[in-house]
Amino acid sequence: MDQDAQIRSAAFKWLNRLEEIHGDVLSRNLLEQGFDYKGSRITLVGPKGIWKPKMMKYPLSITTIFNGPYADSLSRTNDLQYSYRGNDPYHSDNVGLREAMKHRIPLIYFFALEVGRYLVTKPVFIVNDDISSLMFTVLVDNDLEVTKENPSENDIDTVNDIEYGRRAYLTSNMKIRLHQRSFRERVLRAYNNQCSLCRLRHVELLDAAHIIADKEEDGLPIITNGLSLCKIHHAAFDQDILGITPDYQIKVRQDILEEKDGPMLKYGIQDLDNQKIMLPRRKENWPDQYRLENRFQRFLNAI
Repeated sequence: MDQDAQIRSAAFKWLNRLEEIHGDVLSRNLLEQGFDYKGSRITLVGPKGIWKPKMMKYPLSITTIFNGPYADSLSRTNDLQYSYRGNDPYHSDNVGLREAMKHRIPLIYFFALEVGRYLVTKPVFIVNDDISSLMFTVLVDNDLEVTKENPSENDIDTVNDIEYGRRAYLTSNMKIRLHQRSFRERVLRAYNNQCSLCRLRHVELLDAAHIIADKEEDGLPIITNGLSLCKIHHAAFDQDILGITPDYQIKVRQDILEEKDGPMLKYGIQDLDNQKIMLPRRKENWPDQYRLENRFQRFLNAI
């Protein structure tokens, strides 16, 4: 592989290691620090949305704000639309993405979910360039295809229908993941990254629990339909072992209160009975009482 391909491969491997530790949502600080490559520092994001480290021939990553003010969009079809930089189709950044499309160069896509928090999606490929709308079309893949520096004509043909269909399917799944991660980031941030029942602060052990499930009519991915819960209390909430009243009081199922099963049950669940949950600092983020009432009725029916 040429140097560009070697650095690109190293970047993907470095991200894999980070995701094993931190999950697929990473801090900007980590991405700006980057990694060492033969004595040089390779960063994965920069001040521009289209980022190419100095040592590389083609762009390494693209970044956008999920639900942000720009034209980048999760289109109704199974692809992603990424805006040109500015209005000049021949700006060097736009040319760089065009070349990445031509040579089938894999990229990393970072979606900013919250300030300084990015969902990592990789690899992605530019599959279309529309100068009239100043937009690139992006699809997700699960194969890291680091191509030759000088591909043949067959290498740069448009992707065939089967390959396009596979990428469209993966992109559709990525959109679901994007919404899920965005919901989690916003809910946990509203609760200051703590379990609203036990105050546990280890983010890797926290979930954003839906009050009304997302498959139901009122199950919108909004903060007021969410609770920050540790994994044990999330499971207990989902299984109606405990419920939360519309006035934010915790209730533990009677049979669980009568059970004897060691300190985890006693201190982790039973002692929560009749306690109040921790609420977000901003009142507009408090759990919706109408949704809590509906969910609490399900808990009562389980008693």
